[in-house]
Amino acid sequence: MYKRLISIFVALGVGMSSSAFANEEGFDAYVDKLKVEAREKGISEPIIGAAFNGIKYTAHAVKADNNQPEKKLLLEQYITRAVPDWKVKQANRLYQQNKEALERIGKQYGVQPRFIVALWGVESNFGKIQGNYNVVEALATLAYDGRRETLFRKQVMAALEILQDGHITIDDMKGSWAGAMGQCQFMPTSYLTYAVDGNDDGKADIWNTKADVFASAANYLKLSGWNSEYTWGRPVKLSQVLAESYEGTETEKGKTLAEWKKLGVMNSSHGALPAADIQAWLIQPDGGEGKSYLIYENYRTLLKWNRSHYFALAVSALADRIQ
Repeated sequence: MYKRLISIFVALGVGMSSSAFANEEGFDAYVDKLKVEAREKGISEPIIGAAFNGIKYTAHAVKADNNQPEKKLLLEQYITRAVPDWKVKQANRLYQQNKEALERIGKQYGVQPRFIVALWGVESNFGKIQGNYNVVEALATLAYDGRRETLFRKQVMAALEILQDGHITIDDMKGSWAGAMGQCQFMPTSYLTYAVDGNDDGKADIWNTKADVFASAANYLKLSGWNSEYTWGRPVKLSQVLAESYEGTETEKGKTLAEWKKLGVMNSSHGALPAADIQAWLIQPDGGEGKSYLIYENYRTLLKWNRSHYFALAVSALADRIQ
């Protein structure tokens, strides 16, 4: 019968994973294992009961995990969608409205406020789109699906810890299909590591309090290696085709701008690169036929937030257009 159901959904284009119809009992049994692990980690019975009560396999979360847009769009298409003109205008308006808090927090953590605003805009449209999924349910589903079980199982336990510590209630713990929460879309482990109180009220409320959102984002960047003396990088032109070995961010040490200049790399306007003594890496997200960028360590810090060049370049593009 389950094979029959799977074939029907495939024919309808629903695109569900094979585990989606393993059977409801299979997911329930998996949740029981999560409960055992939670008890071993010291999560109380009331929290376990509230968090897991009535949760169900959420097929749409799995479908979304396997159908992320940056896998199907070219970079320019993605940037156009992620950073439209209306979002740029809104970013500049909100920067001015929250200028005092942003500049105070930017100075405290050593992060340019425009990058804080850009992250806020790309992640949640300035808090308007935080997701309406039950976070524990979505995370348990993705763990059960198995493609990245270790990651999502760890996130389930972190979400339970957040609940136990009283940072939010289970009814209010809503997020994206992947379990990312709040206006800065932190995964539960990121919340536990980086969320901070930005307005001295004793709470780290990334769902409703802008100062906490700004401070938490800035704290993440600071602890991940951000340097406010520099920007993220720059679009460039290549005067000659370089070997593939020159491209990528994997090497710990990049090349200086002077070294890239000798290899024929120039500003996108065909001008000379700056004379700054800074390490840079060459990236071409769409291959040699697409745009090229020299990126700095700050960009690699953005990749720690989200390991997607499309995401990091969207944040960078928006930051560059914030006055």
